[in-house]
Amino acid sequence: MEPRKICVITGSRADYGYLATLMGLVREDPGCALQVVATGMHLWPEFGETWREIEADGHPIAARVAAPFTGTGPADVARATGRLVEGFAATLEALAPDFAVVLGDRYEIFAAAQACLFLRIPLAHLAGGDVTEGAYDEAMRHSITKMAALHFVTTPQAARRVAQLGEDPARIFCVGATSLDRLATLPLLSKEDLAAQLGFDFKARNLLVTFHPVTLAATSSAAQLDELLAALDDLAADGGTGILCTAPNADTEGLDLLARLTDYAASRPHVLVRASLGQLRYLSAVAACDAVVGNSSSGLYEVPSLGRPTVDIGERQQGRLRAGSVLHCAPERAAIRAAVEAALALDCSNVVNPYGDGRASRRILDALLAVPDPRALTRKRFHDLP
Repeated sequence: MEPRKICVITGSRADYGYLATLMGLVREDPGCALQVVATGMHLWPEFGETWREIEADGHPIAARVAAPFTGTGPADVARATGRLVEGFAATLEALAPDFAVVLGDRYEIFAAAQACLFLRIPLAHLAGGDVTEGAYDEAMRHSITKMAALHFVTTPQAARRVAQLGEDPARIFCVGATSLDRLATLPLLSKEDLAAQLGFDFKARNLLVTFHPVTLAATSSAAQLDELLAALDDLAADGGTGILCTAPNADTEGLDLLARLTDYAASRPHVLVRASLGQLRYLSAVAACDAVVGNSSSGLYEVPSLGRPTVDIGERQQGRLRAGSVLHCAPERAAIRAAVEAALALDCSNVVNPYGDGRASRRILDALLAVPDPRALTRKRFHDLP
């Protein structure tokens, strides 16, 4: 019997962290053949060329699908999405996988899903049914759900939303968040080792900051970032606070935010900006810092499991299920400062993470291998609710 070809498509440092454990399980299974397709921010020098981390982890990249970006304006993103569909069509036609696996809601993943639909490649979609009201990712996530054959969701609430979109409950698997799987097995760096690797001087208290574009907000992402940076100046005024920043993603305004952040750090020795920390250093930084600040989904998914508080700013993650260690605030200087101060006073030692138990990847692979004929999944009927 031929090994089942499972193509995992990854577009950024963020979704790779969710997919890495599953990729390892597929690669180690004698009944599977792993195909890795790298796209999106993995291939951008400005965002750290994080495809190198994939190969360093022992996952050979079968193909790269790049789009010639000219910037991150709205029209640039729209044009890039169209070019990505073309690239994925050629790549997936050549690879001819039995399953394609994607996570989430970004435009490069949206492009991959469209190519799979036309090529009749069964698509397994991770983390559908979530809600993020402040970004156009919300619409793309639900659109990918309608193009997918199997759904691996993070919570019962997400499972209900996917069923509400007309998907057959028999094809919906509530497995938890795959990002928690790696936490169970990855030995983190000590604060001293992390400081040496980054060249960062940890202070008496330290904040890990990631702020992504907010693509549907009434206020520009740049204006919101300026409010955050002003709040960080207030918090660091006593000289006892270190600020470690990871770069924003490549959504609309992403490069503008990165330039603003880089300029901010240039005149502040207590601030370090890195295009990408990589999974090991990022998770080690969460554990080493006193709070995580920004609007990344990581603050809701992984950070509670590491016993650290999160300050979630603005609308980007609005609607997403959150643990008791996650505090929300408006994207305003005073509100951010107050939320960070409140977060630093929280005891997060007994926080329960609502996103699962760290065994999601095993459940996903078992479900993929249990399908007798993957191609039969590409024809779907709309499942009406009672």
